Amino acid sequence: MFATEPSAPAGPVVVAHRGGAGLAAENTLAAFAASWALGVRVLETDARVTADGVVLAFHDATLDRTTSRTGPVRAEPWHRLRAEPGVLRLEDLLESFPDAELLVDVKDEAAVEPLAATLRRTGSGARVCVAGAWDSWLQAVVDRSPGTRSALGWKSLSGLMWGARLGTRPLRPLRAGAVAAHVPWRLGGMPWLADGRVASRLVALAHDHGLLVRAWTINDPDHQRRLARDGVDAIITDRPDLAQATLAGPTLVQGPTSTTALRDPYHRTAAEDVNESSELSGAV
Repeated sequence: MFATEPSAPAGPVVVAHRGGAGLAAENTLAAFAASWALGVRVLETDARVTADGVVLAFHDATLDRTTSRTGPVRAEPWHRLRAEPGVLRLEDLLESFPDAELLVDVKDEAAVEPLAATLRRTGSGARVCVAGAWDSWLQAVVDRSPGTRSALGWKSLSGLMWGARLGTRPLRPLRAGAVAAHVPWRLGGMPWLADGRVASRLVALAHDHGLLVRAWTINDPDHQRRLARDGVDAIITDRPDLAQATLAGPTLVQGPTSTTALRDPYHRTAAEDVNESSELSGAV
């Protein structure tokens, strides 16, 4: 279940980023299954929509990087994509893991209504938290799918993050009803959680507002340990196997320090970093 108390003593929840992108191809049933087999019960994914309104658990705006096809996801109907091994319907993910909690990044506005409809049809809203988008998009999903929760959107999140950096209150009102802040280690060259002073302030500020802090995307064991000591509530990672070993036990045992991957974990592209950095900057 999603935690409701930010100061829960059990330590950070491990969340499988894109299903566990360092264990198998991202956002595939193989990755989600590998993470589930480890005991990970919170899975992170993305929402894109096809030309005919089918919601995919798919990150990129284009098909180029992870499939044999090219071009925009939204230009292709589902029947042309269903045979691609790197393309998964969100509905199939929900049905395959009926007891999992999902964090879903809403990657474009066109996905809002189809996503809400999918959550209504499958009765999955109560185990989904939407994130990674503008506040208005996230609120629209929440309003249209009973039980669905959301993290702060870009504007609210930027106000919280810059407030923590400046040592003030949030620079803008936080969106009512949000349950979490999804905060990056570093973005656009700016250290956020990477700056220990900012991280401590941010955790305290978020918790004061009743928000969980989920850190992304944290693959380095040393970073995971430090964030656990800072009091973050969840670690979103490509390598849930390493994170579980690193964070095991009440004293945060040293665990493995090797980050040798079972497969190369996905690294953010410069374009992604610049895009999300500009959204945060523009939201202030």
